[in-house]
Amino acid sequence: MPETPVPGHGLHERFLRGLARAPGGTAIRVDAESLTFEEAHDLALRRAGALRALAPEGPRSVAVLADKSVTAYVGILAALYAGATVVPLNPRFPAERTRRMLTTARVSAVVADPVGRAALAETELALPVLDEAAPARPLDAPADVLPSDIAYVLFTSGSTGRPKGVPMTHGANAHYFDLLDRRYDFGPDDVFSQNVGLNFDCAMFELFCAWGNGAPVHAIPAAAHRDLPAFFAERRMTVWFSTPSGIAFIRRMGGLAPGAMPTLRWSFFAGEALLAEDAADWQAAAPGSHVENLYGPTELTITVTGHRWSPGTSPAKTVNGVVPIGTVHEGHDHVLLDEAGEPADEGELCITGPQMTPGYLDEEDNAGRFLDRDGRRWYRTGDRVRRLPDGELVYLGRLDAQVQIQGFRVELAEVDHTVRQCAGVQNAATVTRPAPGGGLELVVYYTGERVAPAVLRRELSAHLPEAMLPKTFRHVAEFPLNSNRKVDRGRLAREAAALSDTLP
Repeated sequence: MPETPVPGHGLHERFLRGLARAPGGTAIRVDAESLTFEEAHDLALRRAGALRALAPEGPRSVAVLADKSVTAYVGILAALYAGATVVPLNPRFPAERTRRMLTTARVSAVVADPVGRAALAETELALPVLDEAAPARPLDAPADVLPSDIAYVLFTSGSTGRPKGVPMTHGANAHYFDLLDRRYDFGPDDVFSQNVGLNFDCAMFELFCAWGNGAPVHAIPAAAHRDLPAFFAERRMTVWFSTPSGIAFIRRMGGLAPGAMPTLRWSFFAGEALLAEDAADWQAAAPGSHVENLYGPTELTITVTGHRWSPGTSPAKTVNGVVPIGTVHEGHDHVLLDEAGEPADEGELCITGPQMTPGYLDEEDNAGRFLDRDGRRWYRTGDRVRRLPDGELVYLGRLDAQVQIQGFRVELAEVDHTVRQCAGVQNAATVTRPAPGGGLELVVYYTGERVAPAVLRRELSAHLPEAMLPKTFRHVAEFPLNSNRKVDRGRLAREAAALSDTLP
């Protein structure tokens, strides 16, 4: 039988639920500008009508190419209301990367702020851009969608030297947010941060957890991080979300004094390994807050495990000082596979269930990322995980060369590939080392001609986002090899940890 729309399965219905709970309440605040749920809903219907007018057959996918702004937030809603797939993009990425993502996602219309319009012009793609001032007949109601329809596409770093498009369905998000509704006690009186970039999947957590409960999201300006406790006090912030590396910066700014953030009720961290020391310091600074370590690849709908930090029990569960990632969401199965592909208590984490992507936009990217087992399709996370006696999982590291830099997934092979395109470079090997403020940073070893670091950075900045730009470049005559005659990246990483930033 053909699939039919299922009430409650559309991602945009999260906003409609919030509209019903708090129609006159604030839905969006950006600096001094704000919109109520009613105002945002009416504006989204008008802009959805305008998007329909741009593509009479109905927009297939709509890119939101904008900084965190009313234009961006209403643009996301408008695209969903129009029945289109949302493609959130960072307008400050290199033009070549943006062009590739727009093309791969088959974007048929663009919502852009001034920065986004300039970025789109640099791609030289002739795509229609929504004119917010142009008159348009608003939609009477948001479009119906199927659970299998794609709600949004997000791009992750790809080992082939190009970003991978990850489509996520309305049905996957419905399962996810239904679970979160049962796990957390969010309500209209909460105030949510909107801290991460809109092209980062955790932004969906911030937006649709808030909107689904009639609560506002407040865009966090960069300057606020210099005195986060004061910003929280001013806004009466109750729900915070960031990558763990943000904790180190806030500590340096003096923001982690005991009791400094008394208004927080929930604090979420994801995108990188959370250190027990950081979790403990945050808990002390926000004594009234639950602190959770969340884990999940984009391919499994934002997050798929969670561990609630407990000062009394969590420290004993850490491995290498890293907080556990918790248990896998209900409705899913998981298995840890050892090097022989057999189930074990330590190995690669593989998961199957309703939060899994149907597959990458480019079918070639599916190779090696999915596993057929027991008559089901499983997603291979590439993460090495250990199961504790109580069933919780702890993250041990990547099986491959994928790392997290400032919450941004980076394939070291993609950095290698891009460096090799630089004039004079013959080959490249990228490794990580601890960053001074916490987290990781990239160090590139390369062969060929010696090139000034400034020249390499300038070339790479045209192709890679800021988070993927190496901090240090080291010229070598040849790479060290291990016993298997492969580049000894372990040795390079150890050397990188001892390098000075001033070395060429």
